[in-house]
Amino acid sequence: MNQTRVFLILAWLMVAMLLWMEWGKERVAPPAPATPAVATTTGADAAAIPGAVLAPAAVPAPGDAAVPAASAAPPPAVAVAPDAAAHRISVRTDVLDLVLDGGSVLQADLLQFPQTREPGSAPVRLFDTDPAKFYAAQVGWVSAGGAAPSHQSGFVPDGPQREFVLADGQQQVVVPFVWHGPDGVSIHRTYTLTRGSYAVEVRDEIANQGSAPWQGQVYRQLIRKPPLIKRGYTQPESFSFTGAAWYDGEYQRRKFDEDYLEDGHVNARAPRGWIAMLQHHFFSAWIPEGAQPSTIALDAPPSGALVRELGETIQVAPGATATSQARLYVGPKLVSQIRAQQVPGLERAVDYSQFSILAILGEGLFWVLSHLYGLLGNWGWAIIGLVLLVKLVLYPLSAAQYKSFAKMRKFQPRIQQLKERYGDDRQKFQEAMMELYKKEKINPMGGCLPILVQMPVFLALYWVLVESVELRHAPWIWWIQDLTARDPYFILPVINVAVMFFTQKLQPAPGMDPVQQKMMQFMPVAFGVMMAFFPAGLVLYWVTNGSLGLLQQWYMMKKPGEPATKAAPAK
Repeated sequence: MNQTRVFLILAWLMVAMLLWMEWGKERVAPPAPATPAVATTTGADAAAIPGAVLAPAAVPAPGDAAVPAASAAPPPAVAVAPDAAAHRISVRTDVLDLVLDGGSVLQADLLQFPQTREPGSAPVRLFDTDPAKFYAAQVGWVSAGGAAPSHQSGFVPDGPQREFVLADGQQQVVVPFVWHGPDGVSIHRTYTLTRGSYAVEVRDEIANQGSAPWQGQVYRQLIRKPPLIKRGYTQPESFSFTGAAWYDGEYQRRKFDEDYLEDGHVNARAPRGWIAMLQHHFFSAWIPEGAQPSTIALDAPPSGALVRELGETIQVAPGATATSQARLYVGPKLVSQIRAQQVPGLERAVDYSQFSILAILGEGLFWVLSHLYGLLGNWGWAIIGLVLLVKLVLYPLSAAQYKSFAKMRKFQPRIQQLKERYGDDRQKFQEAMMELYKKEKINPMGGCLPILVQMPVFLALYWVLVESVELRHAPWIWWIQDLTARDPYFILPVINVAVMFFTQKLQPAPGMDPVQQKMMQFMPVAFGVMMAFFPAGLVLYWVTNGSLGLLQQWYMMKKPGEPATKAAPAK
């Protein structure tokens, strides 16, 4: 197999992969409204909790209480009851702007991440009360033997203050809520926000001042109306995973589509499990503290898609207290912040690929990129630095590749002579050419390995550029002001076409027929058009890699050596 055929095969594989991804996206229809779940009871009077419903797969053990359904998207503001509006509290730190009502985080703005690069752009809003984009984090309690506050009602602000702002020099802000039960049981809930952190600590302290024991289970859930995503090569978010994820000893995920519950509601128990909702660049997650087992379930209420974590039963004797604590992560997929949570599997929220090998390679590439960025201070130069490192690592292979090219170029007149001798007899021509390779110790596959090795790097880097929020809106120089978007003036794709054209001129093509020659002449243009819609950072990587390869190949071809073997006159 010669280098030309290998190149064509790889090109067609890449095109096939992109077509497969596009076909897969077209198969995904917008989620249809889900049928409300059937109300169930499990030892407690579910009717006592407004709207209490539970999917069969998520039913707690006998004797436990049914979990309330996720709230539907709230009605317009004019229809909100005055007492409900009065229970809402706003809290602002240097990175988050939240609206809480005790049982839910209703709104979350990410202050350091504007929606666009335009000056004055509003920040990204993750949680939202807009019915068309409804998204919330909810937490409440259920009890088989007594009253308990749900996420829908019960908690009220513990004090008159309705607005909290993290002051200069202040490291934390604490927002208190309280629920008082009819039997002397109270639950004090605090939301603690820390400067520079997207993890909100939610702590419940149960105090039983009654005469009878109290037992309950905490549930935490994320619910949203699945977003409508624009499709196409110019929309990177269409290639990123959007859906629910959880950890039950292994990382699991379920995409938002019409078959969201096709594989069941899930009924997984995990000692250190967590639940999350993922999207392009951003995500939310409930992370329970400690190693207490919890039950993880999915549901599809009328308001969208839901993932829930139900804790173990907590017993509180008269005069005793107990606590339950979790973190709510609501923010960007910043690797540093995710690792700071020290939770198994949470790093997979940065979803570099559904294929494990590419995901692992993507994590490694980002690790190298982030360290290069720390040295160079620019993600574009970090990408160029990555190319140099890859070139250094693969230098022995690439040197062998170009030596193979040079040797094949040396014997190209002999191969042309064989082609003229055997004419249209392709089989005899191939046999004679392989005999020549064997005699002269030429390895026709010598130039293939470096290309094959670099293809996984190229694919993994594509997912790194698509998924890494650190590179979102990151500039390089001059006209490239967003490495995760396409080149606005197509300058890099045009340079890539030129690099591929000159590289093609230096590469030997023994035994190529006219049809293959025309295909090869068209390939630089085809790749240029395809890469015109790739992220600029990816094209920058490919242009830099190709340019260095062209220089290295030119140098190897021009090195002093034996003159090309002249062809003998054809007989």
